[in-house]
Amino acid sequence: MDFITKLPDYEEVQGQYPLTEADKRVVCERNRAIADVFTGQSDKFILIIGPCSADHEDSVLDYISRLRKVQDKVSDKILMIPRIYTNKPRTTGEGYKGMLHQPDPNEKPDMLKGIISIRELHIKALVQTGFTCADEMLYPENHRYLEDLLGYVAVDARSVENQQHRLTASGVNIPVGMKNPTSGDITVMMNSIKAAQHGHTFIYRGWEVHSSGNPYAHAILRGYVDKRGLAHPNYHYEDMLHLYEAYAESGLKNPAIVVDTNHSNSGKNPFEQVRIAKEVLHSMRHNKDIGKMVKGLMIESYIEDGAQKVGENVYGKSITDPCLGWEKTERLIYDLAEVL
Repeated sequence: MDFITKLPDYEEVQGQYPLTEADKRVVCERNRAIADVFTGQSDKFILIIGPCSADHEDSVLDYISRLRKVQDKVSDKILMIPRIYTNKPRTTGEGYKGMLHQPDPNEKPDMLKGIISIRELHIKALVQTGFTCADEMLYPENHRYLEDLLGYVAVDARSVENQQHRLTASGVNIPVGMKNPTSGDITVMMNSIKAAQHGHTFIYRGWEVHSSGNPYAHAILRGYVDKRGLAHPNYHYEDMLHLYEAYAESGLKNPAIVVDTNHSNSGKNPFEQVRIAKEVLHSMRHNKDIGKMVKGLMIESYIEDGAQKVGENVYGKSITDPCLGWEKTERLIYDLAEVL
């Protein structure tokens, strides 16, 4: 390994790019509102919605500002958490890994600049729109750079069995969604939720630390891939009923499901997300237990439909997984609000 740059500690970065007291109050209020959904104290429906990966600051903030206007119209029923996914897992290690690695997708990696860029992006989203956003925990040790800003954290299907991800999630004070692994084995996911909900002593960023457990850790259903490489969904009524029964046997706190409408659930066809979202709501209406347990949806959406290659530079179009475009997204949000 070539050691390139000694990265600053999270306290140094937070000190250089701080939140105001007003910003901190917004974060606190948002965190309380989101947590209330997962504990059942609020019956609002969560939408964790936005680009597959954050790529360019201007288009990401443009997208989130559009969400803000829609959120204000559906606030009695829906609570949105925009996706600002700044670091992305790659199945083979190839491809764009997010703004943390490359703050400019057309330039070479620069992780020092990336750390600063992702914090500035999350701060601008908070200040300009009042949203605390969601990010993915690709590297557990990097969570601290954004810990005072985030409203939601997701642990990816490739990471959910990793011990460090599970233990770090146990020390996070906001909801953490644990995805089912790519194999589809929900036992792995349930074990990860159990680990995250309990306290642990472990090594983190060179310290011996103790966590008290995260009562908001919960399941994300994202579909799976079989041994032949074929994608299979797990958002259907029977899948959620099976997970309800697994929760009932587990004794876990705050049983909750978020359904990821893309990935293997849609076969990475972003336009299927509209149908899948509506089917999930139909299942919720059909069964009160499922209705109480499903807390929301995860939707991959951006300004333009589909995806592009790095370097094509189409404004607001994903450079990772294909996304649902803005017009279809806006219509979907209003349709969901009508039946909730």
